[in-house]
Amino acid sequence: MSSSLYQQAIAIFEELIAFDTTSRSSNLDMIEWIEGYLRGFDIISHRISNTDKSKANLYATIGPDVESGVILSGHSDVVPVDGQDWSTDPWTLVEENGLFRGRGTCDMKGFIALALAAVPLFKTGSKPVHLAISYDEEIGCLGAPAMIAEIAEKLPSPALAIIGEPSMMKVINGHKGITVHEVEIFGHEAHSSLTHLGLSANMIAVELMHDLAELARDLFERADPDSPFVPPHATLTIGEINGGTAANILARHCRFIFDLRCPPGEDAELILADFKAKCAALDNEMKSAFPDTGVAVKQLSSAPPLSPQADGDTEAFVRALTGDNSPAGVVAYAAEAGQFQQAGFPSVICGPGSIEQAHQPDEYIAVEQMQRGAVFMERLAEALK
Repeated sequence: MSSSLYQQAIAIFEELIAFDTTSRSSNLDMIEWIEGYLRGFDIISHRISNTDKSKANLYATIGPDVESGVILSGHSDVVPVDGQDWSTDPWTLVEENGLFRGRGTCDMKGFIALALAAVPLFKTGSKPVHLAISYDEEIGCLGAPAMIAEIAEKLPSPALAIIGEPSMMKVINGHKGITVHEVEIFGHEAHSSLTHLGLSANMIAVELMHDLAELARDLFERADPDSPFVPPHATLTIGEINGGTAANILARHCRFIFDLRCPPGEDAELILADFKAKCAALDNEMKSAFPDTGVAVKQLSSAPPLSPQADGDTEAFVRALTGDNSPAGVVAYAAEAGQFQQAGFPSVICGPGSIEQAHQPDEYIAVEQMQRGAVFMERLAEALK
């Protein structure tokens, strides 16, 4: 491993962690910093902004404008630190006891820092590396599709995509898909002693959430025992609930959000068909009593799973870069790899750190994982010469 590449990666890492790119906030300061860094190597980057221009994807080609390059993809956004008990400043990279701590160290600014540090090596290759950095991955993989579409349309066809989600530098060839839905119930307010004069949005919500809990239990019970995923079944969880104004008022409004994560081969729409039909029936029933009431179900996001591919060339290529000869694995989390695959790019996940270290107070990545990531980037540069 070149100590210079590793040290440069850590210097970049420190810069990236300092940007608060929580999904609810803008990522533009970080994107501008990366643009400036790439300009220092005479590399032109391209932005694809969201509707209000508050966030942007960024992609750039390093090396010649030819086919058979490699996409290195990562997301810029991180999850919130609100309410978490951190022992260090989450926006300052801290190294101690063989670990780097900070929000996004593991998920996934470490990978981005490594890719950027390798830019001088990639510039000398006969085949290009295409950096692809997205926004809003953490809230449903919302940003990447527009960037992926433009890459497919405008760049000479890349040979594969490596998505640097935390995998302990092992090759991952499958992940679950995710759909996120919002359910809003509009009730009719009345005194809580006069239930015949109103409808409680909260009571309707509890009934619907009970149905989802039963559905989650059914998915558990019919899990495929041969599934490589852990857990093996599709999972359904309710992540947010808000409703009501006072204990003695029939609630006017209740809102909850749930996500459904399906392995390849499971159809999310089919799984939710009965639930959505019940919501529609309840909506009609409620409106017949009080026209201003009802149930509304809205899909907030959907990202496809990554399916293991019959052609093992991509896996073999990336596995050679890692030096790990074990078979490719699968992960339960959702990622953007399925979106790249859906667009026609053979895709795998391979990045430093473990998902178990992400999304928690004192998020961390091991120094050893960053060192292995530096070796990976050097081997990739050599393979593309």
